[in-house]
Amino acid sequence: MQSVSIRTSCTAIVVAGCSLTDPILAAHAENAAQGSEIRLEEISVAGPAAAPGIVPAYAGGQVAQGGRLGLLGNTETTKSPFSVSSYTDKFIRDRQAATASEALALDPSVRATQTTGAPFDSFYIRGFPINENTSGEFAFDGVYGVAPSFRVFTDYAERIEVLKGPSAAISGIAPNGGVGGVINIVPKRAGDDLTRLTLDYGSTARGGGQFDVARRYGANREWGARFVGSLRGGDTPLDRQSETTGVGALALDYQGERFRAWLYLLAQTDRFDAPLRPFLLRAGVPVPRAPDGRLNVSQPWEYSNIDDRGGLLRMEYDLTDQVTLFGDVGGSRTGVERYFASAPTITNVRGDTATTPQFYSLGVDRFTVDGGARAKFETGFVRHAFVVQASRYQEDAARRLPAGRGSYLSNIYDPVLVPFIAPTVIDSRPRLYDSTLTGVSVADTMSVFDERILLTLGVRRQGIEAHNYVSNVGTLASSYDKGATSPLVGIVVRPWQTVSFFGNYIEGLSRGDVAPATATNSGVILAPYVAHQVEAGVKVDAGTIGATFSAFQITRPIGELSPQRRFAQTGEQQVSGLEFSVYGEITPQARILGGLTLLDGVLTRTAFAANVGNVPIGVPRVQLNLGAEWDLPGVPGLTLTGAVIYTGRQFVDTANTQALPDWTRLDLGLRYATAIEGRKTTFRANVLNVTGANYWTGVASFGTFFQGAPRTYLLSMSVDL
Repeated sequence: MQSVSIRTSCTAIVVAGCSLTDPILAAHAENAAQGSEIRLEEISVAGPAAAPGIVPAYAGGQVAQGGRLGLLGNTETTKSPFSVSSYTDKFIRDRQAATASEALALDPSVRATQTTGAPFDSFYIRGFPINENTSGEFAFDGVYGVAPSFRVFTDYAERIEVLKGPSAAISGIAPNGGVGGVINIVPKRAGDDLTRLTLDYGSTARGGGQFDVARRYGANREWGARFVGSLRGGDTPLDRQSETTGVGALALDYQGERFRAWLYLLAQTDRFDAPLRPFLLRAGVPVPRAPDGRLNVSQPWEYSNIDDRGGLLRMEYDLTDQVTLFGDVGGSRTGVERYFASAPTITNVRGDTATTPQFYSLGVDRFTVDGGARAKFETGFVRHAFVVQASRYQEDAARRLPAGRGSYLSNIYDPVLVPFIAPTVIDSRPRLYDSTLTGVSVADTMSVFDERILLTLGVRRQGIEAHNYVSNVGTLASSYDKGATSPLVGIVVRPWQTVSFFGNYIEGLSRGDVAPATATNSGVILAPYVAHQVEAGVKVDAGTIGATFSAFQITRPIGELSPQRRFAQTGEQQVSGLEFSVYGEITPQARILGGLTLLDGVLTRTAFAANVGNVPIGVPRVQLNLGAEWDLPGVPGLTLTGAVIYTGRQFVDTANTQALPDWTRLDLGLRYATAIEGRKTTFRANVLNVTGANYWTGVASFGTFFQGAPRTYLLSMSVDL
């Protein structure tokens, strides 16, 4: 495999293999036809640098030049009315990030509320929870219902994108109600031929490997295949914990003159012994100091086993040069079996805990289908990019969760080993819920003056039908069939090629909560929650370095119990924020990635008058991320890397009497790229949490929190065969 320069090869890739209905790729093809230079990433890399449909990387190779805006498709950063970050496979591999959570560690808008050693990923984006306490909030190539439910491994990710803010009108309603943003996994697909073997090792004694192979076939290289497989296992940095993971992903594609198709198949297994869980804190107890990150109160006989299977078929057909028909069909199945407590309770400031383990078995089946058309046309001097889409998403879940039959006491600073406690097991797995989400979306992006002004208008009509069943019984408890309309407005003004001013108004939509058993109206389902976002900002692209500054405000209703124990949509949470991000090359030898987010969260309405004006659970004032790379002079191929991550204080309760302290983490690393017997070889060494800081990572919206990960060593070697 020879190295190829993205600068010199991208034009051929775009013209020969990519869909010209893609806004970014079509723009590059038009520029190529006019003989203009396409300035992309200047570094040389081996492998599929720009597979069909993949947004090219920006200078420095850490982020892409744009990202997916739901049904609007891939859009250049400077022409997007929304804030999107797209992290490349190169950045993910250099960070040795095994999961999406680890890959997003340098995004200033995102905070993971869990830590390594937990069997699920959960996030806050712009002060609102994503994939928390439920599952299935990840999009896969822009489609819900295909990605793994609890953790997304990076083996099969070419890009990990974050569309920030509510996005019901362009992405559809999130299956479990996230409104802070959308995390989209862009899967790997065949570009240039590649055969890569990676071996890795992490403290304490966990190792494994990955095999990544890609090929293109046919007279015009119209057929493509890519397979990624990995197996890892061993002891983690946490006491008494071990993890075994296996991933297999296959991507097939056909790129014809008029017809294009992609097929993705995915299988993933994740098995833990002594998995880490979040903690609950007893009311009135101050938050104790964080323990050593290696300590683990989970027992060796507690476990978590999760299996995911998914598939997606995508098709496009150019009816004419200006009209493209498209369709997607896919689905997934998740199987979970675990035996541990959902959240041990800290009972006092000394760190004593009480834990009641429970057997838990869950099965989730998802099915998704959509179709529509994109058209480009002109009315006078106005250019239109019009799209219409209809979609249907179905999810069914069955669960058994018997009551715990025993408990044990421990301490976060001095964990106690106890004998095995036999679980209560229910043979059947009764239905828990089913839901069907339908939607019809229409959007039009109008541009004038050679795309110096772009206006996007859109609307989505969403239907939500849901049935909830009595836990462990399976008889119908409640149901509802509701609908809502979600608009969007976005504008971009580009007075200069390097500067874009943007603004948007968009709404998010969440299924209404079900009144808990403790409510006087138990079982009642509330109407869908509608979140509102207003955002404005500026983007600068200087060619090798880019930056975005934006101000936003998101408002979302909250379901809560009144003092009379009635559950209703009486609360409201508002988060205002300022975001600054920077990325690219400072010099050809130095790269930067990071930013700063300032958040002002407030409870504007609540059933408890004393809490009005308080800060919502889990919303810090400050989130700071700064990562840098420096190619050391005098040693070709040697790169020093570093990152600083800071998170401000977060409240655990709505009364604002319990809070996690702020924390700072330092990561350092070295990377050495060379050739051994003519084969490109890269050695990587990373140390996460270099100083061994003890901290609480973050708070979930329901008041639980995780301990931070300990100092962790990561080593890897990859060879392009």
